[in-house]
Amino acid sequence: MDTDLLIVGGGPAGCAAAVMAASVGMRSVLIESGDALCGALRRIPVVRNVLTATNGPDLAAAIGADLARCDLCRVELGHRATLIDAFDDRVEVTIEPVKTMKSVETVEPVETEEDAGSARTAGSRLTAPYVVIATGVGPLGPEGAGWLGGVAGRALPQLWEADPAVIDDRTVLVLGADRPLGTVARAHPELRARLVVAHPPEDAYKTEEIRRDPRVELVAVRRLELRPGTASAPITAEVETVEGERRALTADLALLNLGSVPAPPAGAVVADRSGYCPPGSQHPGVFTAGDLRSVRFQRIATAMGSGGEAALGAYYASLGLPTETGGPPTEVGGPPGRTGGG
Repeated sequence: MDTDLLIVGGGPAGCAAAVMAASVGMRSVLIESGDALCGALRRIPVVRNVLTATNGPDLAAAIGADLARCDLCRVELGHRATLIDAFDDRVEVTIEPVKTMKSVETVEPVETEEDAGSARTAGSRLTAPYVVIATGVGPLGPEGAGWLGGVAGRALPQLWEADPAVIDDRTVLVLGADRPLGTVARAHPELRARLVVAHPPEDAYKTEEIRRDPRVELVAVRRLELRPGTASAPITAEVETVEGERRALTADLALLNLGSVPAPPAGAVVADRSGYCPPGSQHPGVFTAGDLRSVRFQRIATAMGSGGEAALGAYYASLGLPTETGGPPTEVGGPPGRTGGG
């Protein structure tokens, strides 16, 4: 075995899993495809639901510093896990380099007897008794939104990548009501933009945090069709609302805000019909954590908690103890039952 625990994904969930594993004496190898830990977190300008943090870059830096002090965790930056194989006695993760990485002061390279001193090549395999999959989600492309038409061949930027100066004092057609909309609104209260947010009814639960913002107009639609146009012309769209009304929406520009889709590696990670990977459906050696688990619990704080929980699950499994959470209530002060308590 290369280590006690393999961790795939270097976001808040994966980093929390590494720190938790170290706290109970487990060695881990963390595999991250980017050139830094918590890459997505570094793009979030305002954080209001995590203790001690007010913005993503500072939180990412703090997480990186914590992991740098974690002697039992070694990090493989710039490597993507392409395949997870699970057997009765072990899991194997196939990794491939994404690009040539520069040395990073705060991260030690992973070395084994087989490849010590050399860069990992395509198809390298790491082996451990357990793996935590914390690869999170990726952006949903317009072709994956069944309610959206007229987008073929249109270069529509993502809302969270837009320059605030480009949005300011303009009417913006936002396609989808995913949570980056709330982040942008909180981060830039000075923006005078008018945000016309067209979204399918299943996105309604995401709109509560921006519903009272006077800059936002919410339009729940069954179908939206972008009319052909040029980059210099106003954006026009024909919509059918959920009430059956037909409307024309006009804006200065359109931005994508469609949400995300799970991004697990191929192989032994079990997904449900929605594409998400609930922990209770996995092989005994596979633990899922973070945004990959559920569409409704995509939060930094819940990702961290689930990462720690996944690492503890692997630790308890290594001791032959039950790994499921919860269980029937036990008598207060009494001995712990088979599922915990006491």
